[in-house]
Amino acid sequence: MNNDSIQKTLIVAIGLCLVCSLVVSVSAVSLKPQQEQNKIVDKQGNILGVVGLLKDKASIAELYEKNIESVVVDLDTGEYVSDIDANTYDQRSAAADPSLSIKLDKKDDIAGIGRRAKQASVYLVRDSAGAIKYYILPVHGYGLWSTLYGFLALEADANTVYGLSFYDHAETPGLGGEVDNPKWKALWRGKKVYNDNGEAALSVVKGAVNPSSQTIQYEVDGLAGATLTSRGVSNMLTYWLGQNGFNKFLTNERSRG
Repeated sequence: MNNDSIQKTLIVAIGLCLVCSLVVSVSAVSLKPQQEQNKIVDKQGNILGVVGLLKDKASIAELYEKNIESVVVDLDTGEYVSDIDANTYDQRSAAADPSLSIKLDKKDDIAGIGRRAKQASVYLVRDSAGAIKYYILPVHGYGLWSTLYGFLALEADANTVYGLSFYDHAETPGLGGEVDNPKWKALWRGKKVYNDNGEAALSVVKGAVNPSSQTIQYEVDGLAGATLTSRGVSNMLTYWLGQNGFNKFLTNERSRG
């Protein structure tokens, strides 16, 4: 067949596409278990990192097993759930299952998540005496371009922020993507979650926090040039710390001392 013929050109192009598709498909299938494991390790690393337990050259899996206790809580009652394996429970998958989640009314869905799982994962860090040192809560909500997934760490009083980090989002680099900036994340430490009336008060303000503000303990500087992302983070925290989120659980924990 003439090398310059249209027929041979099409045959070669189609054949090349088929071979490449086969190679990509085989690679995707064979590497899927490794990809899933990498996702688990990445998530464990972020859980450890939000409370400062991630160490260089240390095994993430070993650090996680040594320091993190996984539990599941019922968001409607705020009580621990004992009949669900906390180590295998996938809250994101549960939120997509109508039998395991609830559809949120638009007026209540300020975080823009659509559905909320009935049960939520919570990660605990205990001190040497066995008392809870940190609560690590998974939070997510819509920003400007994407849903941000992260972890909010609270101290033993279940009211003081220790850290906030995000592990999955598609916000604009240099703008909304600054949610990953260590300097901005450092602003959260020591902030209070609930006011004296027990209402979720933690928020991101527009611009910089006024040093003379009477509510400074509940406020964090907004991200420059990323008003919608900042608002999304604020709405996300208001939702997950409110009555439809972890409020009942954290209230129960504070009452237990």
